[in-house]
Order: sequence, then C-alpha cells, then structure tokens
Amino acid sequence: MRRRLVFAAAGVGAVLVSGTLLLVTSGEAPQAAQGVRETPSQGDPLTPEEIARAGEIATATNHLKSGQTELLYVERDDDKDAEQARRAEAYIYDYSTDTLIVRTVDLGRSKVIEETKGRGVQPPPSKREELRAAELLLADPKLGAGVRQSFRKAAGRELASPSDLALRGLIFSPERGRCAQHRCLRLFVRLPDGTFLDTSRIVIDLSAKRVHTLEW
Repeated sequence: MRRRLVFAAAGVGAVLVSGTLLLVTSGEAPQAAQGVRETPSQGDPLTPEEIARAGEIATATNHLKSGQTELLYVERDDDKDAEQARRAEAYIYDYSTDTLIVRTVDLGRSKVIEETKGRGVQPPPSKREELRAAELLLADPKLGAGVRQSFRKAAGRELASPSDLALRGLIFSPERGRCAQHRCLRLFVRLPDGTFLDTSRIVIDLSAKRVHTLEW
C-alpha cells in the first residue's frame, strides 16, 4: 500500500521523503482515467466522478473546511485487502499544523474508513498551491514589480492575474530552517514569449505566507 511506504520513509528525512514522493506521485492524479466505463470494476482506475466524490467526502468536516487545508490529489487505494471494494486515498495538507493527512474513502459506503497523519512529508504541490505561491510572489513589492515588468515586456500587455503565468512548482525541503517543516515551493515561471524568469533563489513559504531569497 503506497501510504504505508510514504510514512515509513518519513523518519529518513524530509529531503529524501520529498524526493521519493515526487517520483511516486508525478502528475496531478496518477490513477485518473482518461476514458471511463459506466460501471468500473474494482481494479479499474478511478473515474473523474469518483475522484471528485472522494475529495468531497474526505474534506467534509468543519476542520478541513476552515481554509487551513489543501486537497492535494486523490488516487486509488491499491491495498490488496480492499480487493472487493472501490476505495480512494485523498492526500490533504493541513497548514495549521504542517501535517499531511491521508484519508481512505470507501466509495461504496461514501465514508472515510481510515486516516493517517505524518509531519515532514511533502507531496508535490497542487495547481492551487502554485497559484497561491504566485500571488505571494506578486505581492512582494520588489519581486512582484520585477515579474510584472518582465511580463509586460514579453506579452506587450499588463499582467492581469497569476493565471496569466505558466507555473510549475517544486517542493523545497532543506534539512534545516523553517522550510524543513513548512510547506515551501520553488516556483518556475514561464512568460508568454517562452522565456523563464530567474527565480532560482526564490523560495515561497506557503505555511508562513512569506517569500524568501536564498543566499549563496
């Protein structure tokens, strides 16, 4: 079962864990189906409808609706003990405690049947987290002005919103410092003319809602 492997690795260190997760979970929803059957069998990939429903069930609590959490992605539960059921695993990040929550959802019964938590575990960012990181970058007086100027030069128009940028976020998990426990991203920004901004020294701390510039 993938979840047990994730948390078993948590004790090795945040950097190693993040690297492992990046390899295991590349893509927004590795189990999502491109073509779906009307009645999927247990071994079939999750349908888009099942993914959406599992996410709703997994986050349907007052705590998880408080704005302090992010549903990262949903994938099929591959546990062999669940061979006769349609189950999904929802990966949720709780910013209030910097904790990864994995909730197993029984789709047949429409309920959460298991929950696992772990700290120091950082799966890849969601698209909404990438946009949030871009918002923080643009809100920085100096860096934000530089991004807008570069966009204006590349596109011939003003930047209307972060969604105008082509974004790719990668987890930044050093061994020490705040980002060793916080949810931090390195954000790669591509402009409309195909060029990339130089963001190699910029780290965006989503937990603290701050932008840092690395020194080297």
